[in-house]
Amino acid sequence: MATASSLFLASSPISTAPRTRAGSFPHSTQPSLRLRPRPSPAVVAAVQAEHQPAVAAAPKPPALPFRVGHGFDLHRLEPNLPLIIGGINIPHDRGCEAHSDGDVLLHCVVDAILGALGLPDIGQIFPDSDPRWKGADSSVFMREAVKLMHEAGYELGNLDATLILQKPKLSPFKETIRSNLCELLGADPSVVNLKAKTHEKVDSLGENRSIAAHTVVLLMRK
Repeated sequence: MATASSLFLASSPISTAPRTRAGSFPHSTQPSLRLRPRPSPAVVAAVQAEHQPAVAAAPKPPALPFRVGHGFDLHRLEPNLPLIIGGINIPHDRGCEAHSDGDVLLHCVVDAILGALGLPDIGQIFPDSDPRWKGADSSVFMREAVKLMHEAGYELGNLDATLILQKPKLSPFKETIRSNLCELLGADPSVVNLKAKTHEKVDSLGENRSIAAHTVVLLMRK
């Protein structure tokens, strides 16, 4: 079962690369799709090291045979910022305004796992008021959520995620995103599903001013 200390952040500062602003992409140039660099072992180790209390310890959840969690996240899109989805840098002239790297999918998946475990949300465990998470790679948050899942005695049954954005079209990138998500979760591709929807040009999502994601996870007792 997850220990209280595994919910808290490392007391020592963590160096994370600040988010860099990028220019818009010319129509004549199609940037190559690429994975984001993995965080250094020191960053991951620091998250899992001895922690300072940041949130109250959650009560010990009952040993259920399975648990279900739902995650939701939304970020505003702004010009000349990188658009990171599922750890993949997607070519676009806008990106997510956020304290960390603004990865709406990974944030959503983390919240779904934490919710299934009955734990505080990502904003409490990794608060945006903490300068250590400025520009942080969201794979750090994912690895901590997966660690908590295993410590609680669960493994991923299946995951279903839906991205909602008007632009860009994600069809060319979906399998790369899903593959990276599977790697972060340590899951077989058969249990990880990813869908993408437009918002039919309605409200901020449909007007290309924001991006959102929903995720549902089923955790099974080992």
